[in-house]
Amino acid sequence: MTDALVVVLTALNSEYAAVRQRIVNPKSHRHERGTLFEVGTIAGSRYRAALALTGKGNHSAAVLAERAIDEFAPVAVLFVGVAGALWDTPLGDIVVATHVYAYHGGTSEDDGLKARPRVWEIDHGVYQLAARVARERSWLDSAAAVDAVPEVHFGPIAAGEVVHNSRRSAEAAWVRRNYNDAMAIEMEAAGVAQAGHLSGSPVAIVRGISDRADGTKTTGDDRVWQPRAARNAAAFAMRLAEELIRERELAVRDRKNENRDHNEGAGNPAPSVTNIAFGQVGIQTGALTGSNVWVATTPQPAPQADLVGELRRFRKELRQQRDSGTIPAEVYEEAQRALDSADDAAEERTPDRAERVVHALGRVRRAVSEVGELAAKVTALIAAVKGVS
Repeated sequence: MTDALVVVLTALNSEYAAVRQRIVNPKSHRHERGTLFEVGTIAGSRYRAALALTGKGNHSAAVLAERAIDEFAPVAVLFVGVAGALWDTPLGDIVVATHVYAYHGGTSEDDGLKARPRVWEIDHGVYQLAARVARERSWLDSAAAVDAVPEVHFGPIAAGEVVHNSRRSAEAAWVRRNYNDAMAIEMEAAGVAQAGHLSGSPVAIVRGISDRADGTKTTGDDRVWQPRAARNAAAFAMRLAEELIRERELAVRDRKNENRDHNEGAGNPAPSVTNIAFGQVGIQTGALTGSNVWVATTPQPAPQADLVGELRRFRKELRQQRDSGTIPAEVYEEAQRALDSADDAAEERTPDRAERVVHALGRVRRAVSEVGELAAKVTALIAAVKGVS
């Protein structure tokens, strides 16, 4: 099983349930601030997903998306659920955002409200994979309703802070006039898109059309179409999640092969080893200049062994600081969880090992930021890891 995963977020319990049905053997994962994730394997694959519920609204979606990105460093964040159609997209069909409008931005002037939107475009690689999944249609096997086969549409999605259920209201007319290319309207995509943009994580917004946002839906319609639209969106999104992780694996493997080919090419010596070390350093060399060095007579340990040792020593010092009362128990536990992630990454030999260790150590540094001595040591560790390639 790969360590890479995707984060899947939903706003409603029905959307959560639709995704949850496609995750096998989920294990609860509690964020330090109380957010609960379920982490498991995507059904029918060996790939992992972390699932969480954000509740309604762009603000809470943005906070929890950034929290998930920081916690898991995912391949991508997928926001999955239902939306209203602004025009004539059939119920049950899926809209994948090509870009997201945050439409609640404007200036009020004497002649009316003028739109000042913010917009985020979908990551190009995510778009390419989503288009391929849509073309291949393999996601349909367990998703399509008996009486209708859903289609996948790509286009803008408008995200605001109100529920739209009218075609005649001033707000509905304003949205349709200023965002007349938007295919769907909802309340979370702008928050998730901005969190992904600020955190450097690709984002995909996948919405099943559950109503027409025009005042025609009824409670009975919701009971039929919300679960169906949510199931369709979940089926497509989880298939896309598999492809995203598979592409990441292929990219890592290709980089590994390129490095090997380069090192084994004509005129290249055996791969060199850079050690992480602190204090006295042993060096094997034919010519040596400088001071405060000594020449080793036996091979030095590989970076992996050095890093694991440094993490072990830092963990011991962290425990001593807790025992002396310098840091509170909750800070100690937070740092320990991040160190566990750093240990797991350090013991691997994958091309993205250093990146994952640095990410985990960043979490350690934030946890101990009030203790200058510890924070400085973590900073030195991060700098050392970044010097290993």
